[in-house]
Amino acid sequence: MNRSKPIQGELLRLKEEIEQYAIDYGLTYYPVVFEVCNYDTICILAAQGGFPSRYPHWRFGMEYDQLSKGNIYGFQKIYELVINTDPCYAYLLSSNRIVDQKLVMAHVYGHADFFKNNAWFRTTDKRMMDVMANHGTKIRKYMNRYGQDKVEIFIDAVNSLENLLDVNVLFETAEVVRKREELEKTAHEEELREDDDDDVRSKVLKSYMKSKAKNELSPEEVVVPNEKYDFKKMDANVKGTRDIMKFLMQNAPIEEWQSDIIGCLREEAYYFLPQRMTKIMNEGWASYWHSKIMTNKALKSSEIIDFADVHSGVMAMSPKSINPYKIGIELFRDIEHRWDTGKFGKEYLECTDMKKKESWDMKLGLGREKIFEVRKSHNDITFLDEYFTEEFCQRQQIFTYKFNPRTGRNEIDTRDFQGIKQKLLQQLTNFGQPLIEIESSNYNNRGEMLLRHVHQGVDLDLSFAADTMKNIFLIWKRPVNIATVTEEKEYIYVYDGESFKPVKS
Repeated sequence: MNRSKPIQGELLRLKEEIEQYAIDYGLTYYPVVFEVCNYDTICILAAQGGFPSRYPHWRFGMEYDQLSKGNIYGFQKIYELVINTDPCYAYLLSSNRIVDQKLVMAHVYGHADFFKNNAWFRTTDKRMMDVMANHGTKIRKYMNRYGQDKVEIFIDAVNSLENLLDVNVLFETAEVVRKREELEKTAHEEELREDDDDDVRSKVLKSYMKSKAKNELSPEEVVVPNEKYDFKKMDANVKGTRDIMKFLMQNAPIEEWQSDIIGCLREEAYYFLPQRMTKIMNEGWASYWHSKIMTNKALKSSEIIDFADVHSGVMAMSPKSINPYKIGIELFRDIEHRWDTGKFGKEYLECTDMKKKESWDMKLGLGREKIFEVRKSHNDITFLDEYFTEEFCQRQQIFTYKFNPRTGRNEIDTRDFQGIKQKLLQQLTNFGQPLIEIESSNYNNRGEMLLRHVHQGVDLDLSFAADTMKNIFLIWKRPVNIATVTEEKEYIYVYDGESFKPVKS
């Protein structure tokens, strides 16, 4: 796709102006390349996660259609896109007004600073533009070789597992990965040498036997662990594994092209994971800086109304869900104010004189330094856990809502601060997805997989679980079980290739 073009003229002059403001405020980032495009192109880019080239899949077309219709019917509008790469690529909408372009550029520099400096993005691949394009080329070749429907059905199954990740993988630097791969290579070579002692067959024959053993594992077959496919050996160290995509990639009885596709989609899932873990912080940080740069530096008096109109639209809150832009920017502002005035620490927290607390100002001026420190080390959960205070909650009038079937409306459920905070944190834990880990890959000594739902206060949605287990079955080719707790009692459900049902109560 080549439907965007570099900025020039007035946009280029504006970019230089806004960038200088960002530098003056202390933002640091990889070079930012702005390109301009029409709304149709920006919908295509947004549907593909911001990348001009992805692997072919119906999902991208569906998301494009939703975004495009959302704009036609006036439900939504995309103002900008920015990609976490080096250099950062950002797209401006050609139909935007000048005041919108200024706002978007300032917002983009906030994102670019966050991508470069936040700890959770430290190991993300900054060459992802090329990686995504390579994945697309590979998968197109597989479609030509094995058929589009066959490959797309397999991609559908793998995509349903993209939430079954291990956040600890994000801390694997290139050096850690290199050492781990060396250890795995050494272990594999030792294993081959041991095989040579017992078996003088050629490597070609061994490879054939291994492939044959895998192909023998048809879904209908009852598998007994044997030397060809040793489930017992595989099961020895599997307990607690949360990187389920990697486990299936390395151990499932699938063909090489299928393992390769899991590897591609897993790499993309981990690339996007930090963005899901820092949605509130990232959008809040970018919104803080577009607001600061616009109101203090870039805004002309004739543009104030237009800016206020767009900015208030972005910040609008809904009773149905939290707005990450609004919560994020207000929390950063609150932290800055508290550290400027000294409204933190033992003395302030233990003060019971509300009038004194209201006018508390030790004139420390530490706010700017503090918010830069916070954006460097936190994710959304730790951000809210540490800085979402009762005073902030009351000032922003944040409540929890519950649907009332009698009135047919969402109504305030509680104003209790601890209850509100707990619900917020629950929504963000494991980025709102159930935490699933492997308990055994040889359950019942029949090569069945047993998963465990780590209960964190929210019961497992069994309808979603059934669909996911059906897709794991497609890859694992054996029955897939899952243990979960409901009302303090453990239940185990199984998908056996035909139905999803309880097996133990």
